[in-house]
Amino acid sequence: MPGLHSTALGVWISAGGRNERPEQNGIAHFLEHMAFKGTEKRSALQIAEAIEDVGGYINAYTSRDATAYYVRVLESDVDLAFDVISDIVLNPIFDEREIEVERGVILQEIGQAADTPDDIIFDWLQAAAYPDQAIGRTILGPAERVSSFTRTDLAGFVAENYGPGQMIVAAAGAVDHDQIVRLAEQAFGHLSAVRQPDREGARWQGLETRRVKKLEQAHFALALEGPGYLAPDFYAAQIFTSAIGGGMSSRLFQKIREERGLCYTIFAQSGFHDDTGMMTVYAGTGGEDIVDLANLTVDEIKRAADDLSQAEVDRAKTQLRAGMLMALESPTAQAERMARTLAIWGRVPDPAEVADRIAAVSMAEIRDHAQQLLANVQPALALYGPVKAAPSRDALAERFAA
Repeated sequence: MPGLHSTALGVWISAGGRNERPEQNGIAHFLEHMAFKGTEKRSALQIAEAIEDVGGYINAYTSRDATAYYVRVLESDVDLAFDVISDIVLNPIFDEREIEVERGVILQEIGQAADTPDDIIFDWLQAAAYPDQAIGRTILGPAERVSSFTRTDLAGFVAENYGPGQMIVAAAGAVDHDQIVRLAEQAFGHLSAVRQPDREGARWQGLETRRVKKLEQAHFALALEGPGYLAPDFYAAQIFTSAIGGGMSSRLFQKIREERGLCYTIFAQSGFHDDTGMMTVYAGTGGEDIVDLANLTVDEIKRAADDLSQAEVDRAKTQLRAGMLMALESPTAQAERMARTLAIWGRVPDPAEVADRIAAVSMAEIRDHAQQLLANVQPALALYGPVKAAPSRDALAERFAA
């Protein structure tokens, strides 16, 4: 990325929540935490100091499909950054005392998530969509599992899932390609392949979770099964969802917030995996308005499937293209995009190619996607707060079908 003086680089590993067996739920996230707690040559403090002494930034995250360890530094410090990142990925020592310390941190994180209604409701929605499956379980895991993980458990997950065939090194910004390749060969060239256990496929079921509690807001989250990354209507799904609830000009925002004043927050978003996906609608409203909000949400989705205008489609396409291109002005976003697309498609498409594919989606393709989305719909529903009067998942399914 010409003109930049910083570099973002990291290691993306195709092992996340979906690679956990039931008794391992939460271990991929626990492992991400432990990577920063000491290696064979650095203590936890030395890991932090090594990057922060040169003004850099280091972090990690766990998703259902991957775990990422990444750093951003000035271009003069790439060798150091690569050494630190490869060290925490390859050489964690899993010190018993540090395991206990970090166990407490993660239990606090679980508690904090449970106290955040507009956060925890998405975990409940995921579980309602894919009950009793790896893809439906939380990333953090339940407290009782986290409380029982041992050093052997952590090392076992690494041995099963952290092979070179599961790792992608990506870098962007002030990057010298040959330098990155040389560093990768030095750090990872000695690794032997591992046979990663087969991952459980996704099976959409679409159930309901309702938790009545005295809160100021009634939290409403609805999901419909959509296509995965590899489906032909992948781009049509993003366009339709954006037109439904992707911004202030979207159908849901205009009808439910601006015209009816039923909520402060409402939006729709698309989520994708290689074998499944979902369109999610979230809103927070008062308990007295939850019935109207839920019913209007269904009605607006159905109406958009029939009469979405060319102007709405064009606006949604522009939002998607602009959002992608603006995000790619960040080297961290560039590196993440390269790793993610390489993991999904086996190559890194040029942003111009993606923009052209978005622009090429026809109105007919979007209508076909919408009809498929609503055919034999089995919605998943999560409700939290003063939601006793809210329509049931079955009632909303009937309203979709009417």
